[in-house]
Amino acid sequence: MGIYDRPYLHDEEHSSGWAGGRSVVVNLIIINVVIWVLGDVFDTPLNSWLELKSNLFQQPWQVYQLLPYGFAHQGVFHILFNMLFLFFFGRELEDIYGKAEFLRIYLVSIVLAGIVWVVFTAPTQSADEPPARVLGASGGVMCVVMLFVMHFPRRLIYIWGVLPVPAWALGAFFVVGDLLGMAQARQPGQVGVANVAHLAGAAFGFLYFRMKWNLGRLVPSGLGDLKRTLLRPKLRIHDPDRESRDLSRQVDAILEKISREGEASLSKKERRTLEEASRRYQRRKQ
Repeated sequence: MGIYDRPYLHDEEHSSGWAGGRSVVVNLIIINVVIWVLGDVFDTPLNSWLELKSNLFQQPWQVYQLLPYGFAHQGVFHILFNMLFLFFFGRELEDIYGKAEFLRIYLVSIVLAGIVWVVFTAPTQSADEPPARVLGASGGVMCVVMLFVMHFPRRLIYIWGVLPVPAWALGAFFVVGDLLGMAQARQPGQVGVANVAHLAGAAFGFLYFRMKWNLGRLVPSGLGDLKRTLLRPKLRIHDPDRESRDLSRQVDAILEKISREGEASLSKKERRTLEEASRRYQRRKQ
């Protein structure tokens, strides 16, 4: 089988990705909607357990709140707009970065947005008033929107399906709106618009694109490569068939990585391996 005929080079919808092959964006929306129904529609204490509070530094054992607060929402419009933006802007980014890297970007942006919100909000709280609290996916969604804007600044976005607006203008509108929102006084101890969290998410998306980060490279790749390096024989016997099989296995692993994390996750060595495999494949066809 030629390397370009392998199934994971084709459309990812047939792959066995996260949760039965559904996109990460769809799964995130499902999780958010389920939590919203349980916590807000049924009016259970769930939201109060998940929301992030401004006294986190005084109660560090509640650090777990830095992630789940981004999956809880209050009010139908809160979740509606967040999930619409995630759906319309996130799917194309998932195709660019791959399922795993897109999920890492989204989750990290939620955590970072929460940390920044606590840092900015905690000093404004007095000891005799209840802590401010925040919930919602807006920090992660703003990161997604900013990444989309950076990739496709001139893409036309049709507001309500009618008014065409370039992506860069929509992104600028959101950023300016949050900057103006930060300038307005907020009532302490209440759930409001966490403008600083929005800006933190947007800033992370901007820096991720400009700095060409890849969060997957921060995850240890395992001990497999180290073991092969340590056990590599000192003397090598030239065996073209074995070399071809070894190259084929390397290509399989690299293409699976592309399917999971996107082409941007490849190292220079992995790109050279694909180029060598392509040259050999072309020579066999001639």
